[in-house]
Amino acid sequence: MIDHLSLSDRSKYACALRASALVENGMKVGLGTGSTAYWLVYHLAERVRSEGLEFVGVPTSNKTREQAQAEGLKLISMDDAGRLDITIDGADEFDQSMNLIKGGGGAHLQEKIVAFGSDRMVVIADETKKVNKLGKFPLPVEVLKFGSASSQKQIEELLIAQNYKDFTVQMRMEKNKPFITDEGNYIFDLNLGEIQNPRKLCVDLNIIPGVVENGLFIDVCKAVVIGYSDGTATISWKDNVV
Repeated sequence: MIDHLSLSDRSKYACALRASALVENGMKVGLGTGSTAYWLVYHLAERVRSEGLEFVGVPTSNKTREQAQAEGLKLISMDDAGRLDITIDGADEFDQSMNLIKGGGGAHLQEKIVAFGSDRMVVIADETKKVNKLGKFPLPVEVLKFGSASSQKQIEELLIAQNYKDFTVQMRMEKNKPFITDEGNYIFDLNLGEIQNPRKLCVDLNIIPGVVENGLFIDVCKAVVIGYSDGTATISWKDNVV
């Protein structure tokens, strides 16, 4: 099958396949969202059918839930699951410390809740997602509809105070209308170029009234599985701890 995929999809297929092997019988598994996580759900469903793998999944978006249900996977809510054994999800960027930017698909709120509610979070990505410093990919910030213009102004003031220059804070649009998250909120995409202090920015953004959550994932990822266009994949564990 992989021969018929684009080079990009071969990378996604490969890392998702490698990561799917981390799921064991009886596990409670967070299922990520996005084009790479799509292949994870695909591979897990294949293991269920071919090996009799038994696990329950917690989807991080309506889109992932629909795919998992179509594949016949067993799903439960995060509230019913409690603590998860593992979450496997994609990332828009990751740095050498395995800090992440997520939210290109607009699901980072649920993704962050599920990731931090897991014993291990594993990221699946192709090699282009690795960066020296986060920030080239726009940072998503989910905000309430109520007072969103005020929230935007305060985000801009925060960035100025932290000495960011030539930045933009843009409302995410879809078909000429504001993009709406699964929770019914807006997203502002922060084009920063480079984030000097991701931890501080993450904390300070979430203090702003109206901000629900931002796409910086700090100190939660335990491993990254990188896929390559030749169909191979490598896995690196943070601090060499499995």
